[in-house]
Amino acid sequence: MQPASLRLGLFGLGLDAYWPQFARLKARLEGYLAQVAQRLGRPGVELVNLGLIDSPESAQAAGHDFRRADVDLIFVYATTYALSSTVLPVVRRAKVPVIVLNLAPAAAIDYATFNRLGDRTRMTGEWLAHCSACPVPELANVLKRAGIPFHQITGILVDDPACWREIDAWVEAGRVAAAMAGNRLGLMGHYYGGMLDIHSDVTLQCITFGTHIEHVEVDELSARRRDVAAPDLARRLAEFNDVFDLQAGCAKADLEDAARTSVALDRLVADHRLGSLAYYYQGTGLPENEASIASIIPGTSLLTGRGVPVAGEYEVKNVQAMKIMDLFGAGGSFTEFYAMDFKDDVVLMGHDGPGHIRIAEGRPKLRPLAVYHGKVGRGVSVEMAVKHGPVTLLSVVEFGGGKLALLCAEAESVSGPILEIGNTNSRYRFPCGAREFVTRWNAHGPAHHCAIGVGHLSDRIAKLGSLLGVETIRVC
Repeated sequence: MQPASLRLGLFGLGLDAYWPQFARLKARLEGYLAQVAQRLGRPGVELVNLGLIDSPESAQAAGHDFRRADVDLIFVYATTYALSSTVLPVVRRAKVPVIVLNLAPAAAIDYATFNRLGDRTRMTGEWLAHCSACPVPELANVLKRAGIPFHQITGILVDDPACWREIDAWVEAGRVAAAMAGNRLGLMGHYYGGMLDIHSDVTLQCITFGTHIEHVEVDELSARRRDVAAPDLARRLAEFNDVFDLQAGCAKADLEDAARTSVALDRLVADHRLGSLAYYYQGTGLPENEASIASIIPGTSLLTGRGVPVAGEYEVKNVQAMKIMDLFGAGGSFTEFYAMDFKDDVVLMGHDGPGHIRIAEGRPKLRPLAVYHGKVGRGVSVEMAVKHGPVTLLSVVEFGGGKLALLCAEAESVSGPILEIGNTNSRYRFPCGAREFVTRWNAHGPAHHCAIGVGHLSDRIAKLGSLLGVETIRVC
């Protein structure tokens, strides 16, 4: 399933009264705007550039244009002083978040050259080409009073890496928000009995993220397993050998079962156009369904590594967190607290079931398990650690009263001994220390699962939260 494109709206501010007064000013400002448009363009982004808006009449028309274009986010470039009446009609009708770009064309005016111009009209025109900061307080006042969410980026049009990193982060957050709104989340099975923390309001997920929920049946997966032909089975077994380090004791029958389920699962996901999946099924009473679920881990790990994250235990909130991390390009592996190592000041975290094999440290292993703890069946399972280096934890938290929040923390995945039990398993060191991290994290009441992705992404997650209108909490 291809993620939905992000539609960015862009316009620059102008004032029509200036054009007959100051020669070449309009063309100069349009040149600034063209540079911004060029920098915003990238794969997965559709840019709707309306040029300079310089009058209330053109603002009214622009508002209709953006609404027809169904833009997700609007960048307003304050190129010079302009009236707030040329901004409000645009963003009021579009009803999407606004980013105000206060970007000067240079780090400073060349005062000596400026003062040698000798012509007060030319000097005023030159000043107006540098006065991007002038209208921003006016815009902020009006947007605040109108209740329209907005954010500011202040910097220099060129040679300002920090400024453009901030702009890029907003674009990335917007892209993730758009992709989440276009995502189809499959739910297969039912909640793990007794895990009250993972029960969730799926309607609230749809309201907040725009996600479509598609209910699929374990019976369908089992039926599709019957139709896997020998050549498809052989190709998937060969893929297992390429991707996984098969450990001693992996029975041929277990590997074939897992390969058959993997092929069937791929077809189910493709036919339902799923971008993520949460599942759990006890599987007792019907041997065919039990075989489907007991053999699902390698196939769900392959899917997760290909950008279709899969969460076990029917963890709807956490598969949303996994999808967010994956859309940011960070992976997003299913995890929970395993143990605390007070000697090394790390937290051991992992989970049985799917792992995000694209962010594994080294080659992920397939290990034989005689029992799946707390679940029915036996077979092969994935064991891996997350790549050593910076990581981010993300949990989608559901509070009472119908509110969601994004809970995140930054850490380091570090080397050291792990539990070789056929599960995903890593050691994480937190800047606030293991003891303090666990206390802070739990204080916000998340479910016991979270998603782990590579890199430090709290800033981008906070921007995503702003675009979605949900609180972002960073504990370290």
